[in-house]
Amino acid sequence: MESGRMRRLPLLPLRGVLVFPELVVPLEVGRPRSLAALEAALLADGELFFVSQRDPLDDDPAVEDLYEVGVVATIKQVAKLANGTAKVVVEGRTRARRTHLVQEEPFFLVDIVEWDPVPASADGDEVEALRKAVADLFEAYVKRAKRIPGEVGVTVNFEDPGRLADTITAVLDAKTAEKQEVLELADPYLRLRKVQDLLNHQIDILELERRINVRVRRQMERTQKEYYLREQLKAIQRELGEREEPASEAQDLRERLEQKSVPEVVREKILREVDRLEKMPGMSAEAVVVRTYLDWLLALPWEERTEDCLDVKQAEAVLEADHYGLEQVKERILEYLAVRQLSNQLRGPILCLVGPPGVGKTSLARSIAQATNRKFVRVSLGGVRDEAEIRGHRRTYVGAMPGRIIQGIRQAGSKNPVFLLDEVDKMATDFRGDPSAALLEVLDPEQNHNFSDHYIELPFDLSAVMFITTANVLHQIPRPLLDRMEVITIAGYTEEEKFHIARRHLLPKALPEHGLTSEDIEFSAPALAHLIRYYTREAGVRQLEREIGRVLRKVARAVVAGQPRPVRITRRQLVRYLGPPRVRHQTPETEDQVGVAMGLAVTEVGGDVMPVEVMVMPGKGGLTLTGQLGDVMQESARAAYSYIRAHADELGVPRDFYQTCDLHVHVPEGAIPKDGPSAGVTMATAMVSALAKRPVKASVAMTGEITLRGRVLAVGGIKEKVLAAHRASIRTVVLPRENLPDLHEVPQNVRRVLKIVPVERLGEVFEWALGVPEPIAP
Repeated sequence: MESGRMRRLPLLPLRGVLVFPELVVPLEVGRPRSLAALEAALLADGELFFVSQRDPLDDDPAVEDLYEVGVVATIKQVAKLANGTAKVVVEGRTRARRTHLVQEEPFFLVDIVEWDPVPASADGDEVEALRKAVADLFEAYVKRAKRIPGEVGVTVNFEDPGRLADTITAVLDAKTAEKQEVLELADPYLRLRKVQDLLNHQIDILELERRINVRVRRQMERTQKEYYLREQLKAIQRELGEREEPASEAQDLRERLEQKSVPEVVREKILREVDRLEKMPGMSAEAVVVRTYLDWLLALPWEERTEDCLDVKQAEAVLEADHYGLEQVKERILEYLAVRQLSNQLRGPILCLVGPPGVGKTSLARSIAQATNRKFVRVSLGGVRDEAEIRGHRRTYVGAMPGRIIQGIRQAGSKNPVFLLDEVDKMATDFRGDPSAALLEVLDPEQNHNFSDHYIELPFDLSAVMFITTANVLHQIPRPLLDRMEVITIAGYTEEEKFHIARRHLLPKALPEHGLTSEDIEFSAPALAHLIRYYTREAGVRQLEREIGRVLRKVARAVVAGQPRPVRITRRQLVRYLGPPRVRHQTPETEDQVGVAMGLAVTEVGGDVMPVEVMVMPGKGGLTLTGQLGDVMQESARAAYSYIRAHADELGVPRDFYQTCDLHVHVPEGAIPKDGPSAGVTMATAMVSALAKRPVKASVAMTGEITLRGRVLAVGGIKEKVLAAHRASIRTVVLPRENLPDLHEVPQNVRRVLKIVPVERLGEVFEWALGVPEPIAP
């Protein structure tokens, strides 16, 4: 055992660097445990025990991952940085060995034995000769190693053999383990011998690197010489009129043209461009542009097309297997295939699937391609601001390319693919043009048989393409573009539909992704229904898919841990795996309230219930509207206010309320902007309730636009609103009579549960919500 005194010091692990005695070393300290050790040392005598770790990549090493021998060093300078780390300058003092671990947290505290200096084991002449030899070797190493400044060789010239060995080892480009071997040698003579071996090894490596560099440089010079000779040979051939290479390239392009079926106008254009290319210098910029242009013309499927699968039953089976519900879209596709069997003149349909995220719009387009045996191309239009993204750039611009439509057609390799234009409502407009205007020609069946791309400059027939666009909301699509598309609305799913989707599609898809089979897990029906109801709140099924994935990951861990199979998932297991329910399922209030009416709204993620609150205060007839209401919604509130003033006596409202009271109308969730006329009946009901002090029936939800004469007009999104009322356990839904035809889109099981009340006038709404008789019509 080494002789020396026993001490107890904080330990700071190092990675990729070592501290040697009598040397000053800058360090950067950033790990929490190292920062804690530094703070403890600063509060004591400013000394630390520095030890290198065996694996530099280990971010949190244990004490057994550290070497036992290190250096006791004194902290000379500390600078704390804004990012929480610290720069430290330390000076090594003595070697030491760790003997005992005292604590691990919040930093390593260890007992150490400091080594006393020992004399060299050899005689003085031998040590002196070895010292000079090592110094000469180091000077030769510095001359070869470009990474080390030449001044280092002059400064490292110590008479003390031990200090010379330590200093050379510190700057040597060697592995940490090799440097550690030097650190663990107490005998100066043995240290010099080890350093001599390291220097000889490093000099051999540097010499090998030099020879490799010389060989590579010679090879590069020879390659460059051959390049110059070939260029001179080309110049001589041009002077002699020999055009071997351009002729072969032009011939290759002509052969490709002969093998391809293209319209006559395209053939003539390609031949003209080939003739131009033949007369150009091979490496000119213009030749590169023409060559790229010809590649595009020859790669486009001018006449190639896939054979449609017109078997309606087979297509129906594919659509049913891939998606649950969505009957309207499936019916439209099957109708198209049926008509195609009878007539070949039918052009490709242009459908617009509108619905909240996660209802299957994009995946439905893939299924349509599979059902019709067509190629599938998807182009995302979200955030597109440049018109050239659709029509392409003109060839006069550097880096010009065709637009996304032509790129998608080339990718498909056929002129009749299913072309999905995703997120068509997310396009924007700026100084570079309006991309939605460029789509007008693409999505017009009367024009797209001669679609012109700025780069191609030739008409391309898009009439056989089946275009499908998707959007979350309709009002963000420009009206001229919307007029060219057949809109199919995909509303949110009911809980029953989500249950069947999870059973048929989400679970079978998720099981192999998590390495499980149906024999590993039993997902009970009540647990799945509980998961849908209390852990997700969405119109689509994306969050449901994520929650199922969370459960399966827990099951996979249990299976790996040896839990017996199958693992049965019950409602109690859901709480164990996913925690308590995160979604509070909305239910009607148990008691009717004054001044609070329940409305129905449509958001980007489907339908939702929207309570409207009204407060009556002493004042002079002011009307305050809060909750980030849009202009249309504010106008609806003012129309309701005027109607109540005109019919105060019939409604049981104080006749002079507009002189003695202020009304404050608030729609909760004020951080979310709201607009639209469909909350008119809700705000009117809440105002009458607050003024007449009559409670609104908590089980009634309503929607509808109002007029000054008290009529209730039709609104949109009836299916989404009725589904939202069903999710919120509303029992009665009041809606405009004109919207009765829209109820056929609502599932039958939902209509059986809800009481649908059609109304034409506000008085009927008050009668159902407040029990107030209908006022006399003016």
